[in-house]
Amino acid sequence: MAPNAFIGHADPPTDDQLTTELGAARAVWDELLTALDLPIQEWNSYSLKAGWSLKLKLGKRTILYLTPLHGAFRVAFILGPKAMAAAPSARLSKSLLKLLDEAPRYPEGTGVRLEVNSRKHLPAIKKLAALKLAH
Repeated sequence: MAPNAFIGHADPPTDDQLTTELGAARAVWDELLTALDLPIQEWNSYSLKAGWSLKLKLGKRTILYLTPLHGAFRVAFILGPKAMAAAPSARLSKSLLKLLDEAPRYPEGTGVRLEVNSRKHLPAIKKLAALKLAH
């Protein structure tokens, strides 16, 4: 798994720093933020060794995390039991269902991570976000 682009940074990335690190993936990042239209966006870092991630929230509920990488970004979801139970009937692709099936299970839910470097990943991310929002 590619490392966070902002490991060792004490402050959240500026817009210019984000553009530099994401490169061509910046357009996809922006398109995803616009498409999801979630009202709360919070930069968060647990330590200098972890780097920075952008939490997208609806109220107090975290929907997904975006982690800047070098030339790409990672999208992470924690899907609860209701969302996982609804996944087979959510018209997800076979590859996405396989990813969910193989994803690690944690007490707070199933952890799903996708590395994004092009627009081709956006439909899957939008479907997972809709699944999370519905459950």
